[in-house]
Amino acid sequence: MDAPALPPELLADLPPAVVAYIRWLEARVAQLEAKLNQNSTNSSKPPSSDPPSVKRAPPKPRSSRKPGGQPGHPRHERAVVENPDQVRECKPAACRRCARPLAGDDPHPLRHQVTELPDVRPVVTEYRRHRLRCPGCGATTCGALPAGVGGQDGPRLRAACALLTGAFRLSKAKAARLLGDLFGVPLSAAGVCATEAAVGEQLRPVADRLAAAARGLPANVDETGMGKGRWLWVMVTAVATVFRIAAGRSRAELTRLIGADPARVVTSDRHALYMHLPDWRHQLCWSHLRRDFQAMVDRANTGSDVGRDLLGLSDELFGLWQRVRDGTLTKARFAGKMHAERDFRARLRAALARGEACGCAKTAGTCRELLDREVSLFVFAFADGVEPTNNAAERAVRHGVLWRKQSFGPKSAAGAAYLAHIWSVVETCRQHGRNVWAYLTACVAAADNGRPLPDLLDGQAQAA
Repeated sequence: MDAPALPPELLADLPPAVVAYIRWLEARVAQLEAKLNQNSTNSSKPPSSDPPSVKRAPPKPRSSRKPGGQPGHPRHERAVVENPDQVRECKPAACRRCARPLAGDDPHPLRHQVTELPDVRPVVTEYRRHRLRCPGCGATTCGALPAGVGGQDGPRLRAACALLTGAFRLSKAKAARLLGDLFGVPLSAAGVCATEAAVGEQLRPVADRLAAAARGLPANVDETGMGKGRWLWVMVTAVATVFRIAAGRSRAELTRLIGADPARVVTSDRHALYMHLPDWRHQLCWSHLRRDFQAMVDRANTGSDVGRDLLGLSDELFGLWQRVRDGTLTKARFAGKMHAERDFRARLRAALARGEACGCAKTAGTCRELLDREVSLFVFAFADGVEPTNNAAERAVRHGVLWRKQSFGPKSAAGAAYLAHIWSVVETCRQHGRNVWAYLTACVAAADNGRPLPDLLDGQAQAA
Protein backbone atom coordinates (compact mmCIF):
# COMPACT_ATOMS: atom_id res chain seq x y z
CA MET A 1 0.00 0.00 0.00
CA ASP A 2 1.44 3.39 -1.01
CA ALA A 3 2.11 5.91 1.75
CA PRO A 4 -0.18 8.99 1.62
CA ALA A 5 1.38 12.11 0.16
CA LEU A 6 1.80 15.15 2.37
CA PRO A 7 -0.75 17.88 1.62
CA PRO A 8 0.74 20.82 -0.30
CA GLU A 9 -0.62 23.28 2.31
CA LEU A 10 1.32 21.45 5.02
CA LEU A 11 4.52 21.60 3.03
CA ALA A 12 3.95 25.30 2.33
CA ASP A 13 4.12 26.05 6.05
CA LEU A 14 7.43 24.24 6.53
CA PRO A 15 10.91 25.75 6.17
CA PRO A 16 12.61 24.99 2.81
CA ALA A 17 15.30 22.94 4.53
CA VAL A 18 12.68 20.69 6.12
CA VAL A 19 10.85 20.27 2.80
CA ALA A 20 14.12 19.34 1.09
CA TYR A 21 14.82 16.78 3.81
CA ILE A 22 11.35 15.28 3.41
CA ARG A 23 11.86 15.01 -0.35
CA TRP A 24 15.20 13.30 0.27
CA LEU A 25 13.55 10.84 2.66
CA GLU A 26 10.84 10.05 0.09
CA ALA A 27 13.43 9.41 -2.60
CA ARG A 28 15.48 7.27 -0.21
CA VAL A 29 12.45 5.19 0.77
CA ALA A 30 11.57 4.69 -2.89
CA GLN A 31 15.14 3.60 -3.59
CA LEU A 32 15.14 1.09 -0.73
CA GLU A 33 11.73 -0.27 -1.71
CA ALA A 34 12.95 -0.78 -5.28
CA LYS A 35 16.01 -2.64 -3.96
CA LEU A 36 13.83 -4.75 -1.67
CA ASN A 37 11.64 -5.70 -4.62
CA GLN A 38 14.55 -6.91 -6.74
CA ASN A 39 14.54 -10.59 -7.71
CA SER A 40 15.77 -12.83 -10.51
CA THR A 41 13.09 -11.59 -12.93
CA ASN A 42 13.99 -7.89 -12.76
CA SER A 43 17.68 -7.85 -11.82
CA SER A 44 20.87 -9.91 -12.07
CA LYS A 45 20.14 -11.71 -8.80
CA PRO A 46 20.11 -15.53 -9.14
CA PRO A 47 16.82 -17.44 -8.78
CA SER A 48 18.15 -19.14 -5.63
CA SER A 49 18.03 -15.77 -3.84
CA ASP A 50 14.33 -15.22 -4.52
CA PRO A 51 12.06 -15.13 -1.44
CA PRO A 52 8.94 -17.33 -1.32
CA SER A 53 6.80 -14.30 -2.15
CA VAL A 54 8.17 -14.09 -5.72
CA LYS A 55 5.52 -15.36 -8.09
CA ARG A 56 6.77 -17.68 -10.78
CA ALA A 57 5.49 -17.54 -14.33
CA PRO A 58 2.13 -19.30 -14.61
CA PRO A 59 2.34 -22.84 -16.00
CA LYS A 60 1.85 -23.15 -19.71
CA PRO A 61 -1.54 -24.50 -20.81
CA ARG A 62 -1.64 -28.23 -21.38
CA SER A 63 -0.80 -29.16 -24.94
CA SER A 64 -3.09 -31.36 -26.99
CA ARG A 65 -0.10 -33.46 -28.04
CA LYS A 66 0.74 -36.77 -26.40
CA PRO A 67 3.60 -36.88 -23.88
CA GLY A 68 7.03 -37.90 -25.10
CA GLY A 69 8.87 -37.42 -28.34
CA GLN A 70 6.84 -35.86 -31.13
CA PRO A 71 6.71 -37.05 -34.77
CA GLY A 72 9.95 -36.20 -36.49
CA HIS A 73 11.88 -35.92 -33.21
CA PRO A 74 15.17 -37.88 -33.40
CA ARG A 75 15.26 -40.91 -31.14
CA HIS A 76 17.74 -40.88 -28.27
CA GLU A 77 18.57 -44.45 -27.37
CA ARG A 78 21.58 -46.19 -25.92
CA ALA A 79 23.73 -47.38 -28.80
CA VAL A 80 23.89 -51.15 -29.35
CA VAL A 81 27.37 -52.57 -28.72
CA GLU A 82 28.29 -54.59 -31.79
CA ASN A 83 30.89 -56.75 -30.05
CA PRO A 84 29.52 -57.53 -26.58
CA ASP A 85 31.72 -59.26 -24.04
CA GLN A 86 29.22 -62.07 -23.53
CA VAL A 87 26.37 -63.45 -25.63
CA ARG A 88 23.70 -65.68 -24.14
CA GLU A 89 21.16 -67.31 -26.44
CA CYS A 90 17.56 -67.30 -25.19
CA LYS A 91 15.53 -69.89 -27.14
CA PRO A 92 12.01 -71.04 -26.40
CA ALA A 93 11.73 -74.76 -25.57
CA ALA A 94 8.16 -75.20 -26.80
CA CYS A 95 5.45 -73.46 -28.79
CA ARG A 96 3.47 -71.00 -26.69
CA ARG A 97 0.21 -72.16 -28.32
CA CYS A 98 0.42 -75.96 -28.75
CA ALA A 99 3.46 -76.85 -26.58
CA ARG A 100 5.23 -78.62 -29.44
CA PRO A 101 9.05 -78.72 -28.98
CA LEU A 102 10.97 -76.08 -30.94
CA ALA A 103 14.47 -76.17 -32.43
CA GLY A 104 16.65 -74.05 -34.73
CA ASP A 105 17.93 -70.48 -34.82
CA ASP A 106 16.34 -67.10 -35.54
CA PRO A 107 18.52 -65.32 -38.13
CA HIS A 108 17.39 -61.93 -36.72
CA PRO A 109 16.89 -62.35 -32.97
CA LEU A 110 15.75 -59.51 -30.73
CA ARG A 111 18.83 -58.04 -29.05
CA HIS A 112 18.55 -57.02 -25.41
CA GLN A 113 21.80 -55.74 -23.89
CA VAL A 114 22.53 -55.24 -20.20
CA THR A 115 25.49 -53.05 -19.26
CA GLU A 116 27.25 -53.73 -15.98
CA LEU A 117 30.29 -52.23 -14.32
CA PRO A 118 33.13 -54.70 -13.81
CA ASP A 119 34.67 -55.45 -10.47
CA VAL A 120 37.45 -52.87 -10.31
CA ARG A 121 40.71 -53.22 -8.47
CA PRO A 122 43.67 -50.93 -8.96
CA VAL A 123 46.57 -52.12 -11.09
CA VAL A 124 49.66 -51.82 -8.92
CA THR A 125 53.04 -51.90 -10.61
CA GLU A 126 55.98 -52.48 -8.28
CA TYR A 127 59.41 -51.22 -9.29
CA ARG A 128 62.13 -53.06 -7.40
CA ARG A 129 65.23 -50.91 -7.33
CA HIS A 130 68.20 -53.22 -6.83
CA ARG A 131 71.31 -51.88 -5.14
CA LEU A 132 74.36 -53.68 -6.45
CA ARG A 133 77.87 -53.47 -5.12
CA CYS A 134 80.78 -52.98 -7.46
CA PRO A 135 83.30 -55.86 -7.10
CA GLY A 136 86.10 -53.46 -7.96
CA CYS A 137 85.67 -50.36 -5.78
CA GLY A 138 82.99 -51.62 -3.43
CA ALA A 139 80.55 -48.76 -4.12
CA THR A 140 76.82 -49.56 -4.31
CA THR A 141 74.65 -48.34 -7.21
CA CYS A 142 70.83 -48.30 -7.08
CA GLY A 143 68.69 -48.96 -10.15
CA ALA A 144 66.85 -45.86 -11.42
CA LEU A 145 63.11 -45.65 -11.99
CA PRO A 146 61.98 -45.58 -15.64
CA ALA A 147 61.36 -42.22 -17.24
CA GLY A 148 58.00 -40.75 -16.28
CA VAL A 149 57.70 -42.71 -13.02
CA GLY A 150 57.86 -40.49 -9.96
CA GLY A 151 55.11 -40.51 -7.37
CA GLN A 152 52.85 -43.29 -6.22
CA ASP A 153 49.86 -42.45 -8.47
CA GLY A 154 49.60 -43.08 -12.21
CA PRO A 155 48.26 -40.64 -14.83
CA ARG A 156 44.70 -42.04 -14.90
CA LEU A 157 44.39 -41.86 -11.12
CA ARG A 158 45.65 -38.26 -10.99
CA ALA A 159 43.37 -37.30 -13.89
CA ALA A 160 40.45 -38.84 -11.99
CA CYS A 161 41.29 -36.78 -8.90
CA ALA A 162 41.36 -33.59 -10.96
CA LEU A 163 38.09 -34.47 -12.67
CA LEU A 164 36.25 -35.18 -9.42
CA THR A 165 37.37 -32.07 -7.57
CA GLY A 166 37.57 -29.64 -10.49
CA ALA A 167 34.69 -30.59 -12.79
CA PHE A 168 32.30 -32.24 -10.34
CA ARG A 169 33.11 -30.01 -7.36
CA LEU A 170 33.66 -32.79 -4.84
CA SER A 171 35.62 -31.89 -1.74
CA LYS A 172 39.05 -33.44 -1.36
CA ALA A 173 37.78 -35.79 1.35
CA LYS A 174 34.78 -36.89 -0.74
CA ALA A 175 36.95 -37.45 -3.82
CA ALA A 176 39.29 -39.62 -1.76
CA ARG A 177 36.39 -41.64 -0.34
CA LEU A 178 34.81 -42.09 -3.78
CA LEU A 179 38.04 -43.38 -5.31
CA GLY A 180 38.39 -45.73 -2.37
CA ASP A 181 34.80 -47.02 -2.64
CA LEU A 182 34.77 -47.46 -6.42
CA PHE A 183 38.35 -48.45 -7.18
CA GLY A 184 39.83 -49.56 -3.86
CA VAL A 185 42.51 -46.86 -4.00
CA PRO A 186 43.66 -45.74 -0.53
CA LEU A 187 43.95 -41.96 -0.82
CA SER A 188 43.90 -39.16 1.74
CA ALA A 189 42.49 -35.67 1.35
CA ALA A 190 46.05 -34.33 1.55
CA GLY A 191 47.06 -36.63 -1.29
CA VAL A 192 44.19 -35.30 -3.44
CA CYS A 193 45.28 -31.74 -2.63
CA ALA A 194 48.85 -32.45 -3.76
CA THR A 195 47.54 -34.04 -6.96
CA GLU A 196 45.42 -30.96 -7.68
CA ALA A 197 48.43 -28.65 -7.45
CA ALA A 198 50.57 -30.84 -9.69
CA VAL A 199 47.90 -31.37 -12.35
CA GLY A 200 47.04 -27.65 -12.31
CA GLU A 201 50.62 -26.78 -13.19
CA GLN A 202 50.76 -29.45 -15.89
CA LEU A 203 47.62 -27.98 -17.49
CA ARG A 204 48.95 -24.41 -17.48
CA PRO A 205 50.33 -24.60 -21.07
CA VAL A 206 46.98 -25.97 -22.28
CA ALA A 207 45.06 -23.17 -20.57
CA ASP A 208 47.44 -20.56 -22.02
CA ARG A 209 46.97 -22.05 -25.48
CA LEU A 210 43.19 -21.90 -25.14
CA ALA A 211 43.33 -18.27 -24.02
CA ALA A 212 45.56 -17.31 -26.95
CA ALA A 213 43.24 -19.08 -29.42
CA ALA A 214 40.10 -17.46 -27.97
CA ARG A 215 41.41 -13.89 -27.99
CA GLY A 216 40.34 -12.02 -31.08
CA LEU A 217 37.18 -14.11 -31.60
CA PRO A 218 33.63 -12.98 -30.76
CA ALA A 219 33.25 -13.74 -27.06
CA ASN A 220 30.64 -13.88 -24.34
CA VAL A 221 32.17 -12.52 -21.14
CA ASP A 222 30.95 -12.56 -17.55
CA GLU A 223 32.36 -12.41 -14.03
CA THR A 224 31.34 -13.29 -10.48
CA GLY A 225 32.81 -13.05 -7.02
CA MET A 226 34.64 -16.06 -5.59
CA GLY A 227 35.09 -14.77 -2.06
CA LYS A 228 38.28 -13.65 -0.29
CA GLY A 229 38.89 -10.82 -2.77
CA ARG A 230 38.90 -13.05 -5.87
CA TRP A 231 36.80 -12.78 -9.02
CA LEU A 232 36.09 -15.49 -11.56
CA TRP A 233 36.15 -14.31 -15.18
CA VAL A 234 34.94 -16.43 -18.11
CA MET A 235 35.26 -15.96 -21.87
CA VAL A 236 33.21 -18.25 -24.12
CA THR A 237 34.08 -18.39 -27.83
CA ALA A 238 33.39 -20.77 -30.69
CA VAL A 239 36.69 -22.60 -30.16
CA ALA A 240 37.30 -22.51 -26.41
CA THR A 241 35.95 -21.57 -23.00
CA VAL A 242 38.54 -19.80 -20.87
CA PHE A 243 38.41 -19.15 -17.12
CA ARG A 244 40.59 -16.82 -15.11
CA ILE A 245 40.54 -16.08 -11.37
CA ALA A 246 41.83 -12.60 -10.63
CA ALA A 247 42.17 -10.31 -7.64
CA GLY A 248 39.86 -7.64 -9.02
CA ARG A 249 36.93 -6.66 -11.21
CA SER A 250 38.37 -3.93 -13.42
CA ARG A 251 39.02 -2.95 -17.01
CA ALA A 252 42.62 -4.05 -16.63
CA GLU A 253 41.52 -7.57 -15.67
CA LEU A 254 39.06 -7.60 -18.57
CA THR A 255 41.86 -6.70 -20.98
CA ARG A 256 44.07 -9.45 -19.54
CA LEU A 257 41.29 -11.93 -20.27
CA ILE A 258 40.12 -10.90 -23.75
CA GLY A 259 43.23 -9.15 -25.05
CA ALA A 260 43.44 -5.75 -26.67
CA ASP A 261 42.19 -6.63 -30.16
CA PRO A 262 39.75 -3.81 -31.11
CA ALA A 263 38.17 -5.86 -33.92
CA ARG A 264 36.58 -8.60 -31.82
CA VAL A 265 32.98 -8.38 -30.56
CA VAL A 266 32.28 -8.80 -26.84
CA THR A 267 28.82 -9.70 -25.55
CA SER A 268 28.15 -8.75 -21.93
CA ASP A 269 25.74 -7.17 -19.50
CA ARG A 270 25.62 -3.42 -18.87
CA HIS A 271 28.17 -3.31 -16.06
CA ALA A 272 30.26 -0.15 -16.14
CA LEU A 273 33.55 -1.99 -16.70
CA TYR A 274 32.39 -2.99 -20.21
CA MET A 275 31.11 0.42 -21.27
CA HIS A 276 34.45 1.63 -22.61
CA LEU A 277 34.22 -0.89 -25.47
CA PRO A 278 33.37 0.61 -28.90
CA ASP A 279 29.67 0.50 -29.70
CA TRP A 280 30.10 -1.59 -32.85
CA ARG A 281 32.24 -4.12 -30.98
CA HIS A 282 30.04 -4.45 -27.90
CA GLN A 283 26.79 -6.45 -27.93
CA LEU A 284 24.55 -5.81 -24.92
CA CYS A 285 22.80 -8.92 -23.62
CA TRP A 286 19.08 -8.88 -24.38
CA SER A 287 18.35 -11.33 -21.56
CA HIS A 288 19.71 -8.79 -19.09
CA LEU A 289 17.76 -6.05 -20.86
CA ARG A 290 14.53 -8.00 -20.36
CA ARG A 291 15.20 -8.00 -16.62
CA ASP A 292 15.67 -4.24 -16.78
CA PHE A 293 12.38 -3.90 -18.66
CA GLN A 294 10.63 -6.11 -16.10
CA ALA A 295 12.05 -3.90 -13.33
CA MET A 296 10.40 -0.91 -15.02
CA VAL A 297 7.06 -2.73 -14.92
CA ASP A 298 7.51 -3.83 -11.29
CA ARG A 299 8.11 -0.27 -10.10
CA ALA A 300 4.42 0.37 -10.77
CA ASN A 301 4.86 4.02 -11.68
CA THR A 302 4.83 6.24 -14.73
CA GLY A 303 7.48 4.11 -16.44
CA SER A 304 5.61 0.81 -16.19
CA ASP A 305 3.84 1.16 -19.53
CA VAL A 306 7.19 1.80 -21.20
CA GLY A 307 8.57 -1.38 -19.60
CA ARG A 308 5.66 -3.39 -20.98
CA ASP A 309 6.21 -1.95 -24.46
CA LEU A 310 9.91 -2.78 -24.33
CA LEU A 311 9.18 -6.33 -23.18
CA GLY A 312 6.84 -6.74 -26.14
CA LEU A 313 9.55 -5.50 -28.52
CA SER A 314 12.08 -7.91 -27.04
CA ASP A 315 9.60 -10.76 -27.50
CA GLU A 316 9.29 -9.76 -31.16
CA LEU A 317 13.07 -9.66 -31.58
CA PHE A 318 13.59 -13.08 -30.01
CA GLY A 319 10.80 -14.51 -32.15
CA LEU A 320 12.57 -13.35 -35.31
CA TRP A 321 15.94 -14.58 -34.05
CA GLN A 322 14.45 -18.02 -33.36
CA ARG A 323 13.43 -18.14 -37.00
CA VAL A 324 17.05 -17.43 -37.93
CA ARG A 325 18.15 -20.27 -35.67
CA ASP A 326 15.69 -22.79 -37.15
CA GLY A 327 16.38 -21.73 -40.74
CA THR A 328 13.02 -20.20 -41.63
CA LEU A 329 14.52 -16.68 -41.87
CA THR A 330 17.87 -15.82 -43.39
CA LYS A 331 20.41 -13.82 -41.42
CA ALA A 332 20.47 -11.24 -44.23
CA ARG A 333 16.71 -10.66 -44.04
CA PHE A 334 16.88 -10.48 -40.25
CA ALA A 335 19.65 -7.87 -40.51
CA GLY A 336 17.46 -5.92 -42.92
CA LYS A 337 14.63 -5.88 -40.39
CA MET A 338 17.06 -4.63 -37.73
CA HIS A 339 18.47 -1.83 -39.90
CA ALA A 340 18.49 1.59 -38.25
CA GLU A 341 15.84 3.02 -40.58
CA ARG A 342 13.40 0.12 -40.30
CA ASP A 343 10.17 -0.05 -38.32
CA PHE A 344 11.46 -2.14 -35.41
CA ARG A 345 14.31 0.21 -34.57
CA ALA A 346 11.97 3.21 -34.90
CA ARG A 347 9.46 1.70 -32.48
CA LEU A 348 12.25 0.84 -30.05
CA ARG A 349 13.65 4.39 -30.15
CA ALA A 350 10.17 5.81 -29.60
CA ALA A 351 9.60 3.59 -26.55
CA LEU A 352 13.00 4.51 -25.10
CA ALA A 353 12.29 8.22 -25.69
CA ARG A 354 9.01 7.89 -23.78
CA GLY A 355 10.89 6.19 -20.97
CA GLU A 356 13.51 8.93 -20.90
CA ALA A 357 10.74 11.53 -20.50
CA CYS A 358 8.78 9.63 -17.83
CA GLY A 359 8.86 10.75 -14.21
CA CYS A 360 10.79 7.72 -12.89
CA ALA A 361 14.49 8.52 -12.54
CA LYS A 362 15.57 4.84 -12.73
CA THR A 363 13.58 4.12 -15.87
CA ALA A 364 14.67 7.40 -17.46
CA GLY A 365 18.33 6.65 -16.76
CA THR A 366 18.14 3.16 -18.26
CA CYS A 367 16.34 4.41 -21.37
CA ARG A 368 18.79 7.28 -21.80
CA GLU A 369 21.74 4.90 -21.64
CA LEU A 370 20.16 2.52 -24.17
CA LEU A 371 19.44 5.39 -26.56
CA ASP A 372 23.08 6.43 -26.32
CA ARG A 373 24.22 2.81 -26.87
CA GLU A 374 21.57 1.82 -29.44
CA VAL A 375 24.18 0.47 -31.83
CA SER A 376 25.30 -2.02 -29.17
CA LEU A 377 21.81 -3.52 -29.12
CA PHE A 378 22.06 -4.83 -32.70
CA VAL A 379 25.68 -5.83 -33.32
CA PHE A 380 24.61 -9.50 -33.41
CA ALA A 381 22.37 -8.81 -36.42
CA PHE A 382 25.30 -7.77 -38.63
CA ALA A 383 28.34 -9.65 -37.21
CA ASP A 384 29.06 -13.35 -37.70
CA GLY A 385 29.24 -15.64 -34.70
CA VAL A 386 27.53 -13.22 -32.29
CA GLU A 387 24.42 -14.05 -30.27
CA PRO A 388 21.91 -11.55 -28.81
CA THR A 389 22.43 -12.86 -25.27
CA ASN A 390 25.26 -13.56 -22.88
CA ASN A 391 23.69 -16.84 -21.77
CA ALA A 392 26.69 -19.00 -22.69
CA ALA A 393 28.94 -17.07 -20.30
CA GLU A 394 26.28 -17.05 -17.58
CA ARG A 395 26.02 -20.83 -17.79
CA ALA A 396 29.79 -21.22 -17.65
CA VAL A 397 30.23 -18.86 -14.70
CA ARG A 398 27.91 -21.09 -12.67
CA HIS A 399 31.06 -23.07 -11.83
CA GLY A 400 32.16 -20.18 -9.67
CA VAL A 401 28.72 -19.56 -8.18
CA LEU A 402 28.32 -23.17 -7.06
CA TRP A 403 31.91 -23.37 -5.82
CA ARG A 404 31.43 -20.20 -3.78
CA LYS A 405 28.31 -21.63 -2.15
CA GLN A 406 30.16 -24.81 -1.21
CA SER A 407 33.51 -23.57 0.01
CA PHE A 408 33.63 -19.75 -0.29
CA GLY A 409 36.23 -19.81 -3.02
CA PRO A 410 39.76 -21.18 -3.39
CA LYS A 411 41.95 -20.88 -0.33
CA SER A 412 45.21 -20.00 -2.13
CA ALA A 413 46.63 -18.63 -5.37
CA ALA A 414 47.64 -22.16 -6.37
CA GLY A 415 44.08 -23.35 -5.78
CA ALA A 416 42.73 -20.49 -7.88
CA ALA A 417 45.08 -21.35 -10.75
CA TYR A 418 44.12 -25.01 -10.52
CA LEU A 419 40.40 -24.25 -10.79
CA ALA A 420 40.86 -21.86 -13.73
CA HIS A 421 43.00 -24.38 -15.64
CA ILE A 422 40.84 -27.45 -15.00
CA TRP A 423 37.59 -25.60 -15.79
CA SER A 424 39.05 -24.26 -19.05
CA VAL A 425 40.09 -27.75 -20.13
CA VAL A 426 36.85 -29.44 -19.03
CA GLU A 427 34.48 -26.97 -20.69
CA THR A 428 36.50 -26.83 -23.91
CA CYS A 429 36.58 -30.65 -24.06
CA ARG A 430 32.81 -30.65 -23.77
CA GLN A 431 32.55 -28.02 -26.51
CA HIS A 432 34.41 -30.33 -28.89
CA GLY A 433 32.80 -33.57 -27.72
CA ARG A 434 36.03 -34.99 -26.30
CA ASN A 435 36.27 -37.37 -23.37
CA VAL A 436 37.54 -35.23 -20.50
CA TRP A 437 39.12 -38.03 -18.50
CA ALA A 438 40.95 -39.42 -21.54
CA TYR A 439 42.33 -35.99 -22.42
CA LEU A 440 43.42 -35.24 -18.85
CA THR A 441 45.14 -38.64 -18.67
CA ALA A 442 46.98 -37.95 -21.93
CA CYS A 443 48.12 -34.55 -20.63
CA VAL A 444 49.39 -35.92 -17.33
CA ALA A 445 51.21 -38.82 -19.03
CA ALA A 446 52.82 -36.50 -21.60
CA ALA A 447 53.96 -34.07 -18.89
CA ASP A 448 55.43 -36.95 -16.85
CA ASN A 449 57.50 -38.09 -19.81
CA GLY A 450 58.54 -34.66 -21.01
CA ARG A 451 56.54 -34.92 -24.24
CA PRO A 452 54.46 -32.09 -25.79
CA LEU A 453 50.96 -31.96 -24.41
CA PRO A 454 48.21 -33.03 -26.83
CA ASP A 455 46.50 -30.21 -28.70
CA LEU A 456 42.95 -29.84 -27.40
CA LEU A 457 41.80 -27.65 -30.29
CA ASP A 458 43.02 -29.88 -33.14
CA GLY A 459 42.89 -27.07 -35.66
CA GLN A 460 39.58 -25.65 -34.42
CA ALA A 461 41.04 -22.19 -33.88
CA GLN A 462 42.43 -22.06 -37.40
CA ALA A 463 39.11 -23.21 -38.85
CA ALA A 464 37.25 -20.51 -36.95
